[in-house]
Amino acid sequence: MFKPIQKLVANRKLKEYQKLVQEINKLEAHYENYSDEALRELTHKWKQQLQLNETTIDQIKIHAFAVVREASKRVLGMRHYDVQLIGGLGLLDGNISEMPTGEGKTLVSSLPSYTRALEGKGVHVITVNEYLAKRDAGQIGKIHTFLGLSVGLNVPDLPLEAKQSAYNADITYGIGTEFGFDYLRDHMASTALEQVQRPYHFAIIDEIDSILVDEAKTPLIIAGKKSAQSHLYLICARFIRTLQKKSDYLFDEESKSVALTEDGITKVERAFSIDNLYDLEHSTLFHYIHNALRAEVLFERDVDYIVHEGEIQLIDLYTGRVMEGRSLSDGLHQAIEAKEGLTSTEENHTVASVTIQNYFRLYPILSGMTGTGKTEEKEFLKVYNMEVIQIPTNRPILRQDREDIIFEKTEQKLAAVLEDVKTRHSKGQPILLGTTSILQSEIIADLLTKEKLSFQLLNAKYVEKEAEMIAQAGQKGMITISTNMAGRGTDILLGEGVAELGGLHVIGTERHDSERIDLQLRGRAGRQGDPGSSQFYLSLEDELFIRYNPEGLEKLKKQLKYDETGRVHSAKIHEFVTTTQRLCEGNQYSAREWSLKLDGVGNEQRRVIYQLRDNLLHHGIELDWIIKQIEDTTKKVLDTYFPEDSIREDWQMLDGKSTLERLIPPLHICEDAMEDREDIVEVVFEAMKVYFELLRGLNEEQLEQLLDSIQVIAVSIIDNHWTEHLDRLHQLNEGIHLRQYQQEDPIRLYEFEGFRLFEQTFGQIQREILSNVSDFFQYIVTPKEEEEHAIID
Repeated sequence: MFKPIQKLVANRKLKEYQKLVQEINKLEAHYENYSDEALRELTHKWKQQLQLNETTIDQIKIHAFAVVREASKRVLGMRHYDVQLIGGLGLLDGNISEMPTGEGKTLVSSLPSYTRALEGKGVHVITVNEYLAKRDAGQIGKIHTFLGLSVGLNVPDLPLEAKQSAYNADITYGIGTEFGFDYLRDHMASTALEQVQRPYHFAIIDEIDSILVDEAKTPLIIAGKKSAQSHLYLICARFIRTLQKKSDYLFDEESKSVALTEDGITKVERAFSIDNLYDLEHSTLFHYIHNALRAEVLFERDVDYIVHEGEIQLIDLYTGRVMEGRSLSDGLHQAIEAKEGLTSTEENHTVASVTIQNYFRLYPILSGMTGTGKTEEKEFLKVYNMEVIQIPTNRPILRQDREDIIFEKTEQKLAAVLEDVKTRHSKGQPILLGTTSILQSEIIADLLTKEKLSFQLLNAKYVEKEAEMIAQAGQKGMITISTNMAGRGTDILLGEGVAELGGLHVIGTERHDSERIDLQLRGRAGRQGDPGSSQFYLSLEDELFIRYNPEGLEKLKKQLKYDETGRVHSAKIHEFVTTTQRLCEGNQYSAREWSLKLDGVGNEQRRVIYQLRDNLLHHGIELDWIIKQIEDTTKKVLDTYFPEDSIREDWQMLDGKSTLERLIPPLHICEDAMEDREDIVEVVFEAMKVYFELLRGLNEEQLEQLLDSIQVIAVSIIDNHWTEHLDRLHQLNEGIHLRQYQQEDPIRLYEFEGFRLFEQTFGQIQREILSNVSDFFQYIVTPKEEEEHAIID
């Protein structure tokens, strides 16, 4: 039911946009007569009108689009096609415009980014890497600056002033992760002057599926350092290698989690001479063992990470790029270092984190572009409320996508790949060989080297010349081997005479675990009506089948027949490939959904903490706020230590007395005089009344000194407790995975326990801030004044 309805809605929107394009086209001749200065004047006029609510985006959008098209013609010599105008209208409304490779998505973004920037609230244009951010800011930014808008570039390691300048620009280009990290850093800033971001308004995400789907499983984490026992990492790494899968530990493919079996636990206890691994006193050992197991089972060298100059560098599995500056937290990074025999770095612990999904949901209007969004349409609508609109191509796609050729053995597959490469290379046709990992790309490279075929190799180990390699990939006689890096962001232009040879030929050496990535690889050929072709070669030994559908594979093998080359000839095999890929995509979606549900708990808590922190930084502390906090906290303390309808024997007198007396300096509770709860309440509220009068009686200088000091102290208290809370949530998260095996609902348990932990944390924050108010109050009042204060007994 979902797909027919969505198709109907999308078609209706397309028709609506096509009518608007006709209106924009009618304005072309009109704005051709405007001088450069007159076009800039329109920017100023529209900005002013929008600020004064004299017009709306809907009323000016066809004019704004026509002006951008005219500016592009003058500045870049590029005129927007009608389909690019349609794509831009889709983005303006907060949708995803699906446009194949080569349709000029970068130019499309100039239309809505200019139009929304007129609102004066800032526009963020987000790319998958720094090279593309700089390229687009430099190229498309010329249109914006020509029309009188300011353009900023947000990349890692900028000085504070440069960051603030980038965010204060009308349009800011940058990498998605950097925007997210800036959000976290802003909420670690000591003063408002150290913050860089403005309130969120409108974002355009290029290659939106790469950022919101592929990167969504890995949260953004800012980590602090804490001491680690490096020798214990090494011992645990060596021990883990002695364990056997299934008998000693279980690996859950769907949740990407590992857990020791009873036999495995027994082996740990025997090896480390302990009685019970799950005793509290052995929690540190359990943490190290668990990380060593995850490092050994979940992370593969030259697939998930590389070792470069003695350091572990993480690989983005979907782009094939090194994730610069990213490391794993809570000791997992150090566990991988121990696995590889490297010197252990300082252990990280989380001080701030957010998932990609929850960061981008902060934007009131979110939009994006991709060549492959339709496969994830349901998720985009559910998580971000964005529809995917398939934009017609400017020219028909001529690329020939051939049916997969599948072999029994890997060596048979590689032999067929090599034969295809040699045949096409002999006539000069350029070839792009796509692989799923660095390891696979280097196997192919060795194969070609033995055949004395020259090639260029593009993977995370050789990223420096990426743009140059991609630019050369369409030249006559060129062979390029690449991980997913070649699938995004840069067009491969055909060299002279290549079209006559059939254009670029793309060879996939293995199916990816998502159909989208396969489509991206195919899409490198056949841009803008160019000829081209694609062919995938698979084997039954490919990781996709062995890892995600081993039982189905074994069952299928019994029904298959092979020719003398080992090639499989059966319609069933193609169904099996599709089914397995769907299984894998389902697992990945479940992992993202799980991550989003778990972070939903932390997200609401983060919102409360960050809002409190922002209020303190931007508005300071007022005396009325302190008084309200004292009232609320005092009532909570009374309810905790002296519950209603309780008798004296049920009271926690010592703890309750000390807590209340810390909060309210004039208070002294005489235990013997307190017969029932009403006695305590009366004494406490009388003392609180006196305390409030004393606070309000402070002179201007004393009050300013108190409020300014408490503002600084309060921010520090919040940060310390929030960091500790994140650690507790992480430990709870690890325990929740174990609850899955006990047939309990882990999400419901996590929500319940997470809320309970947050109540404790927030209460501790309140009490510590107010204790500091009490201490500082007593510090600033003079001894003479203290003598005059009545102490209530």
